[in-house]
Amino acid sequence: MRIVLAIVTALGFTSPVFAENFTKINDKARFVSLIQGRNLTRFGINLVVTPGGDIRGRAFGRDVSGDWMWKSGYFCRDLYWGGKDLGANCQAVAVQGNTLRFISDRGKGEFADLVLK
Repeated sequence: MRIVLAIVTALGFTSPVFAENFTKINDKARFVSLIQGRNLTRFGINLVVTPGGDIRGRAFGRDVSGDWMWKSGYFCRDLYWGGKDLGANCQAVAVQGNTLRFISDRGKGEFADLVLK
């Protein structure tokens, strides 16, 4: 999801925030129940994060691919955007309604909000 964070940061969305009535997701089962059969979207981004650990989709005209695992309460992923390796990052995840907030660097970095569709 680093591409999402990089893209969203470029658009001016930053700062780790659990406020605004977001609830932290602490376990894999809860996360999977939210993403299963749904896409994560926002302007220019459409991703599928599968319960089996795959990430695929498109972001601003380029393919996105990668894998993820749940580790110690965090969404940990490796990601590629087009041919660019965006590397690994473990992220805190929070939810408000149909919006998931991914906060980089174990909840201490920048965030990206994606809508579940």
